Amino acid sequence: MITIRNITKIYKMGSYTLEVLKGIDLTIDDGDFVAIMGPSGSGKSTLMNILGLLDVPSSGSYQFNRVEVAQMNEDELAILRRKEIGFIFQQFNLLPRMSAAENVALPLLYSKLSKGLGRAEELLATVGLSDRRAHRPNELSGGQQQRVAIARSLVNRPQMILADEPTGNLDSHSEKEIMKILRDLNESGITIVIVTHEEEIGHQANRLIRMRDGLIVTDERIRDNKILSNTADKLKDHQKPQLELNSSFDFLDYFEQGFKTLMANKVRTGLSMLGILIGVAAVVAMLALGRGAQNAIEEQLSSLGSNLLTIRSGSVRIAGVTQESGAANRLSFDDIGILKSRIKSLKNVSGQVNGRVQVTARSKNWNTQVQGASASWVEMHNSVPPIGRFFNEDENISRQRLAVVGATIVRELFGGEMPIGEMIKINKVNFQIIGVLPEKGATGWRDQDDVILVPLATAMHRLLGRDNLDMIEAEVDRPENIDTTQSSISNVLSNQHKIPMSQQDDAFQIRNMADIQSALQQSSQTMSLLLSTIAAISLLVGGIGIMNIMLVSVTERTREIGLRKALGARSQDILSQFLSESVVVSVVGGSFGIFLGWLITTILSALTGWATAVSISSVMLSFIFSAMIGIIFGVYPARKASRLHPIDALRSE
Repeated sequence: MITIRNITKIYKMGSYTLEVLKGIDLTIDDGDFVAIMGPSGSGKSTLMNILGLLDVPSSGSYQFNRVEVAQMNEDELAILRRKEIGFIFQQFNLLPRMSAAENVALPLLYSKLSKGLGRAEELLATVGLSDRRAHRPNELSGGQQQRVAIARSLVNRPQMILADEPTGNLDSHSEKEIMKILRDLNESGITIVIVTHEEEIGHQANRLIRMRDGLIVTDERIRDNKILSNTADKLKDHQKPQLELNSSFDFLDYFEQGFKTLMANKVRTGLSMLGILIGVAAVVAMLALGRGAQNAIEEQLSSLGSNLLTIRSGSVRIAGVTQESGAANRLSFDDIGILKSRIKSLKNVSGQVNGRVQVTARSKNWNTQVQGASASWVEMHNSVPPIGRFFNEDENISRQRLAVVGATIVRELFGGEMPIGEMIKINKVNFQIIGVLPEKGATGWRDQDDVILVPLATAMHRLLGRDNLDMIEAEVDRPENIDTTQSSISNVLSNQHKIPMSQQDDAFQIRNMADIQSALQQSSQTMSLLLSTIAAISLLVGGIGIMNIMLVSVTERTREIGLRKALGARSQDILSQFLSESVVVSVVGGSFGIFLGWLITTILSALTGWATAVSISSVMLSFIFSAMIGIIFGVYPARKASRLHPIDALRSE
């Protein structure tokens, strides 16, 4: 089975060189039972580690089943270890968070044999622990823990078992039980190699090798091997191990292992999740607020109309002095009809005057804004009353005392009851309510529903005493006609008001609502981007927290990493294991963060009345980003863990 020739092992510590093994020659046959003895520092443990492929020799030849392994890389050695060798450690090296059955089944995670606990429970029954399969290591005696370790060493059906001081920490009764199990395994055809300090244990083997100062001093055959007749039939044609790729099922196993590991350290896991949780919640909440604000702006602007132009009196110069809205350029009621008749590209034209008024009804009073408008205003602003109607142009021209009120007026004066047909006094003038405007909500300091609309002529002559308009709104038939229509309006008004050519540029202010909409939307998008950037910084900080926690985890679990590698884990297995843990932290933390972000937006919307909109895209973005954080910030700790040498990791404190 094993043939080693002139094996040496040299450790370099600075300028000092320590030669632990000094040219060892050794052959171990199939089915042998070998005990290696020697004082501390003799090199027996180093030889054991080389035999078990946990360490590599500095020079020499090592053949395992006629395959040269001395120069194999670490992953190839891991594959050969898990297929051919089982380990029994002096300190048992059972993972405390796993049950006895799960500890026994651990090597199956890295082999291609069937998963599950069936094989593990069979082996526990073989070593007399079937009733303790669900117990964790801290619930087992030393002898029971060692029997669990023996069962674990058998789970992959190895050809050889290496036992390092298997009875060193046991009482005499447990010692006899363990040695009986080892003898029975040897009689079944498994090669046994043990390292021991005890003469009594050494003489129970079939062959006793004594070492001193890195050399084999004696090699004594105590009794002949009991090789089964079918042992030779069990041997197969061995060849250099082929590297394997992980399957999707392997990754599921790693995630399951990662989840169990994280659950065993709930406080630390919770703290590492906290950063991601806060970051994702911030992203969801910020995006919801930004998107809600953008939707509110779009909804409000849609009521204004994308093809809408607003016309106001500008500044004119008289004798070198700038005057605002001089008599010459003040907008009049007649300008509405003139613009409508002379400019064919105008779809609708509406005049407007505004003022603050005192309103009373049913012994209640309220200070609000009144707005005089033409009948076409309702179509231009997409504000057809859902209850009642809007006034028409005939009612406007005849100065009818009619009113269309906002939702706030209904609530404050009528307690939410429908006011159609009710009379109200506006500045002590009676008006009849004929309709209720669509509810638009509040934006900033202004309540858009706190308004009363009345016919334009009525507002000018019966209510506010105005001869001129505050502004004119003009709706263009098609977007491509906006620029030419603006020029036409300026020319028509300048001619109508006889504005000198030198002053026509400033006489009237004509604003394009589409430009205003674009600017507001761009500002909203910029604000959303700014909020998202701030939230992303929170995610970045959370990712750094995960990396720190995982680095601490690598340091704390160095011996566990060595154990997993001894049981056959390759570097990519360890990398996947630790990477899966960081991804689990990020994904679970991100999921809770999504819920928290939704909860925050809901509470903010209820308390403040702010518009919010949690979109599927923002949720998916946050979820994917949190998973990416786990991968990006988990790579370094996982890579550090995967590069640990198995024997160095096992020796760490």
